[in-house]
Parts: sequence; structure tokens; C-alpha cells
Amino acid sequence: MSALRYVYAICRPFEAALSAELAGVAGVPPKLLRHGGLIAVVGSVPEREFDAEPLRRRLEDVQWLEATARAHQGVIDALTAVTSPLPLRLATVLRDDSGVRVMMEERREDFLRTLDRFDGRVEWDVKVHVPRTSAHSGKIVERADEFTRRLHGTLSRCAEETLLRTPRSPAPSEEADAEVLDAAYLVPRAESEEFVERVNGSARDEPGLRVELTGPWAAYSFTGSTGLTGFAGLTGFARNTGNVSDTGNARNAGNASGTGNTGKTTDSGRAT
Repeated sequence: MSALRYVYAICRPFEAALSAELAGVAGVPPKLLRHGGLIAVVGSVPEREFDAEPLRRRLEDVQWLEATARAHQGVIDALTAVTSPLPLRLATVLRDDSGVRVMMEERREDFLRTLDRFDGRVEWDVKVHVPRTSAHSGKIVERADEFTRRLHGTLSRCAEETLLRTPRSPAPSEEADAEVLDAAYLVPRAESEEFVERVNGSARDEPGLRVELTGPWAAYSFTGSTGLTGFAGLTGFARNTGNVSDTGNARNAGNASGTGNTGKTTDSGRAT
């Protein structure tokens, strides 16, 4: 059976060893491929699943996609514990080690610039929800808007970069709370405790709203300039297996299906 190279992330060299028990996509432990002062974290995956045509079909299989995303996120989480990786998009697959080296060479300057931005930094994601029973109250919505402006301003002072996404509006048939803030913050690792405390304090100030804090993550939301980007939030089902900070009112919303972001997985960055 032929194997392809699955690429999880690009890193600068790091000293800590990854666990020998870490299983990646397709159950294969990741390995480090060095080239030009960079490291690609790669694994072997079967061609019958990850070549272009079968991969397109697999990406429509929610169960397969969920398992793959969880395995992908597990490797990224392990890397984030020991370094500041540049995570690549789910299902970035190349033909062989030579193809990975070519990619590293062609994009070397972009990778180095992005790794400089990420060095010693992690991503925290914050969402604010208005309870479904209050979402149509003008007074509650006005108060929520004021709170999110104040919260974003406070958190931005702790962050080196921020990204505001369009909050998700539930369909009329859904019994979900309404989002009024969906934001990502690139925060120095050493200042993460202060960042979390600011979220905690803000959540206590507005008991009628639900504040959701997740992280620390690799900086998926800030990789846009590389051309082989991660995508914001990866997928709900992958990230919900990671670290979650539960702060009084702050808790993981648990979007189990995670299908809202999966459309961004189809560009697999393939080299043939």
C-alpha cells in the first residue's frame, strides 16, 4: 500500500521530545522532518484514503472527518505544549518527503516570519452568548452589545493581535443561544493567566450573559499569510477535546458536529 505525507505543522527546531505514544492521523505517530532550519511535523497516511479523489469523498463523511480532526488536533496540542507551531490546514497532504521539503523551501520566508510572530504566544478564543429566552429583548441585546465592546477592549490590551469573526446566528428552528461576540486573541504565553483572569472578572460582572473561553490553542486564527493556513477554530469537535477554561459563566458550548467550518478543509495543499 502506497503512503503519502500528511503535514501537521511547521516549527523551528525544539528540544523537547514528543511522546512515543502520540498517535496521529491514521494511527501513525508523527515524525520530525528537518530542512533549511525548519521542522515539518509529518505522518504517513494511506493513498487509498488521502489521495485527491478519495479525500474529497472522505471529507463528506462526518464520522471519518471527526476522527481525523481529533487526531490532527491531538498532534497540534502536543506541539503547542513544547513549542509555538505554525499549524497547517487539516488534510494538508503531499506526495513524499521530497514534496514536503520543496514546500518548506518555497515558503520558507513566509514560514519564518509567521513563526517569529507566534514565538512564545498562544491563541485564546472568546465567545459571548445571549440566552435564547432573552435574545429578543431589546434591553438585553443593548446591554450585551455594550458588554462585548467593553470586554473586547479589555482583552485586546492583553493581546498582541486580535481577530473578530461574524457571530453565529442560530436558525429559527434551533434552541441555541445567540452569539454576540466571536473573537480570537494572540496572547504571550507568560500573560495568559492575566488574560484568563480578565475573562473571569468580566463574566462575573454580567451574570445574565454566557461567556465561553477556550484555549490555549496553537495560533490557527492568525496564519492567513502563509497560504497553507489553519482555519479559525479548526472544527468544533476537534477543539472540544482540547483544553477548556471553565470560568464561572464561561464554559465550552460543545458544538459536537463542528460541520460549520468543514468547508474550509477541502483545499488540501497537495503537491503532486
